[in-house]
Amino acid sequence: MTRYVLPELTYDYGALEPHVSGQIMELHHGRHHKAYVDGGNKALERLEEARARGELEHIGELERTLAFNASGHALHSLFWRNLAPHAGGRPTGELAAAIERAFGSFDIFRQQLSTTAATIMGSGWALLVWEPLSAQLVVTQVHDHQSDCIQSAVPLMALDAWEHAYYLQYHSDKTQYIEAVWSLWNWQDVAARYQAARTLRG
Repeated sequence: MTRYVLPELTYDYGALEPHVSGQIMELHHGRHHKAYVDGGNKALERLEEARARGELEHIGELERTLAFNASGHALHSLFWRNLAPHAGGRPTGELAAAIERAFGSFDIFRQQLSTTAATIMGSGWALLVWEPLSAQLVVTQVHDHQSDCIQSAVPLMALDAWEHAYYLQYHSDKTQYIEAVWSLWNWQDVAARYQAARTLRG
């Protein structure tokens, strides 16, 4: 059975300081993300066992568990690659032009993504996605890791708005954390994902 694997970071835990502390990164990647990897693998094992025994009465619960954990793994894997030390600023080239077309300006896009993250009730994410059915960039809010998502959407950029992403450093000031992350966006990574995703059509 293929298993989920916790990805290695491309930078040290302390490399994103002062914007995100090394202690948060160690806990966030090494414990929280690992828990989703382990939870996804456990759900796959239980699904395989249920199929082998022909006992499918609890399959709905197992599928929901798999969706929660596998989606948490996928979004965190994206989030780590979207961030980089000494990054931030603004995108350039085709990604910058696409953002202007979709949102009117980079500043409006930044405000929308930040507000989307700040106004999540409970735990969740703000995402920049490529939506192939309409062939455009869209910002969307995802509750937990998998609820209220656009099914056709391809995530390009993920902003983690769960408390474990910021509370140790920023306490209850989520907006200060969101502002800090804008100094870390790896626009080269987002642009590469945009180029790959835009070839998709609904």
